[in-house]
Amino acid sequence: MNLGEIVALSVKHNASDLHLCPGQVPNIRTDGLIRPLEYQPPVAPAFITGCALHYLGRPGNRSLIRSGQADCAIAFEDGSRLRAHFFMQHFGMSASFRLIRQHCQSLAQLGVPSAVGQLLAPMRGLMLVTGPAGSGKSSSLAAMIDDLNQHRQAHIITLEDPIEHLHRPGRCLVQQREIGRHCTDFRVGIHGALREDPDVIMLGELRDGQTIRLALNAAETGHLVLATLHADHPAQAVDRLIEGAGAREPAFVRSQVAAGLLAVMSQKLVGRPEGGRCGEFELMVATPAVRNLIREGKSHLLAGLTHGNPGQ
Repeated sequence: MNLGEIVALSVKHNASDLHLCPGQVPNIRTDGLIRPLEYQPPVAPAFITGCALHYLGRPGNRSLIRSGQADCAIAFEDGSRLRAHFFMQHFGMSASFRLIRQHCQSLAQLGVPSAVGQLLAPMRGLMLVTGPAGSGKSSSLAAMIDDLNQHRQAHIITLEDPIEHLHRPGRCLVQQREIGRHCTDFRVGIHGALREDPDVIMLGELRDGQTIRLALNAAETGHLVLATLHADHPAQAVDRLIEGAGAREPAFVRSQVAAGLLAVMSQKLVGRPEGGRCGEFELMVATPAVRNLIREGKSHLLAGLTHGNPGQ
C-alpha cells in the first residue's frame, strides 16, 4: 500500500491527521482522539524514509538531516492535499500528516460568526484568528480568503508554511507563497509583499516579534492582514501581540495595537451530541471601548467585551 492509498483510507474514516511511526501500524486522529488504522500492517522504516526522499526533495532532505525535521505540502493526482512533517525520534524517522479538504469550506459552513464577513469588507486592519493547535485556524483563514475572493476585487498575497488550501482565481488576484520555497521566512515575505501592491496579506502564523511588528505596520498602512496566533482567548492574544512587538516601548506598542487591530476571533473544536466536532467561536471586535482599554493597558477587562458563538 502506498501513501496515497493510506491517505484515502484515512479520509474514509473522517480523519484529520495521519501518523506513521516505524514498526507501528498507522494511527489516525478522528474527533480529536488518536486510534490505530484497523487491519493495517506495521509501517516499515524504509517506507517513511522513501516518502521523505520523494516528497521533501533535496532542500527538504538537507533540512531534515541538519535539524532533524522538515515540512512540505503533498498533492495527489485526485486533488487531495496534505501538510506533511517528517521528524527524527528515538526509533527512527516518523511522519505526521494533516489532511486538507479538497474544497475550502465557507465561513457559514464552519459556523464562523456572521459579523466576520462584514468586518473584512473595508479590507483594512489586523484580523487575528487564535486557538490551540488543531482547532481549525487555517481553515478559518482559508474561508476568509475564499469569501474575499468571491465578493471583493483585490490583490491577495498569502505567506504559508506550507501552502495548504489552494485558491482558484475568482474576483481577486490571489498569489500564494510558501516559506522556505518561495521566500526564506515570514519576515522576508512580508517585506516583499509590501512591494507587490497588495490589498490583503495573509500570514500563516505570527511567530516572532519582528513578524508581529511588520504585520502591525502593514495593517496601519492601509492593508488587511489576516494571521493566526496561539492564544486561548482574545484578551490573551492582545497581551501576546504587545509582548511580542517589544517590551521596551510598551505605551507605543499598545497604541499601535489599538490603532491597527480589527478583531480577534478565538476558536476551539467541541464535540457534538450526535458525534463529530464543530467550531466554537469567541469574537472581540476592536470597538472604541476595546481600543481605549488596550491603550490604557487594561487588557484584563477585555473579556467582558467579547461575543460568543457556540458550536453548531
